[in-house]
Amino acid sequence: MLAIFNKTVAHPPKELHSPDSSRTAKKSNLISEEILKDFLSSHPDNAFSMSFNSAAVLAYVRPDRIYSPHNQRLFCGYDEIYCVFMGSLSNLCSLIRQYGLTKNTNEAMLVIEAYRTLRDRGPYPADQVIKDLDGSFAFVVFDSKDGTVFAALSSDGGVKLHWGIAEDDSVVISDDLKVIKTSCGKSFAPFPTGCMFHSGGGLTSFEHPMNKVKAMPRVDSEGVMCGSIFKVDVFSRNSTMPRVGSEANWAAWNSY
Repeated sequence: MLAIFNKTVAHPPKELHSPDSSRTAKKSNLISEEILKDFLSSHPDNAFSMSFNSAAVLAYVRPDRIYSPHNQRLFCGYDEIYCVFMGSLSNLCSLIRQYGLTKNTNEAMLVIEAYRTLRDRGPYPADQVIKDLDGSFAFVVFDSKDGTVFAALSSDGGVKLHWGIAEDDSVVISDDLKVIKTSCGKSFAPFPTGCMFHSGGGLTSFEHPMNKVKAMPRVDSEGVMCGSIFKVDVFSRNSTMPRVGSEANWAAWNSY
């Protein structure tokens, strides 16, 4: 899976950018067009991509014929909202009933409906909506109408996800570590488990919503500073719980 977002669309934590990036060889980093080209060329027979002008790119590789819940990959779009989903939800059937969806709804469709609920039909705590997803999963949602990015990774570590900053300051999210390293040089890190990222509200923990997420410096084997990793800070607490309503339209994320 690969997602690339223009710097004006996604606003990741500044600590994701390596402080030593100006002193390292940036020629090893790629710009958005090159990243997508390399990704598609490495999977010539089973890759799919969708571009949204210069704002975003979503791409994924169809899974192997040998099926397992962890290698499931899905891509779908509805009402100008697009989702790339990896993994599986063990409580998909109950969530389908909860959201009043049809029986043939898959995980990516369910995530889009959950996102629409948060965006339009609140007020619901965003952390509780994601916490209700039971399973090993990672997803990236792009709302092309609002220019909004929403991503999350389950807390069990069953699915891996990484993110980083490319040379043109685009935000790159992928489950392929090689893609991230080639694209972002030293400005990358694992996406934190049990966390969600919203382009308007930043990085928060849905597993521990009352605690802040803290950036921790990371040094590679050569002693070079890399993009920070992010951990829940058990000693700090948010003053309010982020909630959204139909009028707020995610704006409440910016208030805490």
